[in-house]
Amino acid sequence: MRIVSIVGARPQFIKCAPLSRLIRKKHEEILVHTGQHYDIGMSDVFFEELDIPKPDYNLGVGSDSHGAQTGKMLIEIEKILLRDKPDLVLVYGDTNSTLAGSLAASKLHIKTAHVEAGLRSFDREMPEEINRVLTDNVSDLLFCPTETAVLNLKKEGITKGVYNVGDVMLDSLKYNIKIAEQKATILKELNLNSKEYIVATVHRASNADSFENLSSIIKAFCHAGVPIVFTVHPRTEKYLKQYGLWDKLREKVKVIPPLGYLEMLKLMAHAKKILTDSGGVQKEAYMLGVPCITMRENTEWVETIEDGGNVLVGANYEKIMDAILNFEGGKAKGNVFGNGDACVKILEILMTAI
Repeated sequence: MRIVSIVGARPQFIKCAPLSRLIRKKHEEILVHTGQHYDIGMSDVFFEELDIPKPDYNLGVGSDSHGAQTGKMLIEIEKILLRDKPDLVLVYGDTNSTLAGSLAASKLHIKTAHVEAGLRSFDREMPEEINRVLTDNVSDLLFCPTETAVLNLKKEGITKGVYNVGDVMLDSLKYNIKIAEQKATILKELNLNSKEYIVATVHRASNADSFENLSSIIKAFCHAGVPIVFTVHPRTEKYLKQYGLWDKLREKVKVIPPLGYLEMLKLMAHAKKILTDSGGVQKEAYMLGVPCITMRENTEWVETIEDGGNVLVGANYEKIMDAILNFEGGKAKGNVFGNGDACVKILEILMTAI
């Protein structure tokens, strides 16, 4: 079986790694990197650490408007699919790379499988939500990480080819956490003690692009009263400087560039709490048992809220501060993301479906 796997952003590299490892034992995989994330700290380091094979194609699309970026990807991916004639196209998550890959394949009548299907935040202002809905509607096989995702698809009339396989990120985390504990040196480098600091990430356009939201978030970080380690996305750094918040932030908060997967995994595992607007980080925090404070008004990972490990605070200063001081999370009540064998299940289904 010949499979074209399409990735382009940090979370997709993490999801792709364990499944690619399995696929290549018996099948041919052609790996396409769209170049949506192209910074060394957001791309190259993940391929090295996670032992992902060098991409067969790197489209190098870089940053652009949503339409232009997706359009460039669509043109180039179509060329690859016409040239290599795969049996299946595999896409991950909810980025523009996901949408471009699924559209190119569906228009060429090539079967498409969507890993992490069925997620919904029910916020159509999020570009990721549009990508999720459109990708699910053109995919032939929909690999859901949770039962909630299956139900979301059912409500939209999508029931054929839908499977609850669990979450591939749990596969990756279980495989890599011991390696991270042994090899990652980030706590020593930053002079941090376990459970005595908070990890923060901010990258959503609704926060990073908004002076009001970003100012409110940075004000809370500076007043937290607890050491905060803020891994700053290149795009967020641009806006922090543009809005005049950069110098003030660095006076109060330990600001560092994006980390590789193993270093970030260890940093999160030993954190007291995690502040984020990232879907992937919410989920990783939950899997690691670290209380998560999500600076959004909604989340596609509703299970983390229902299970008590995550709280939504938006970009509201008072709510963020209250959660920093008082939110302690809760012990996970069940295996809502499966047992860490999602990749095995996906490959078994592919073997019978293609």
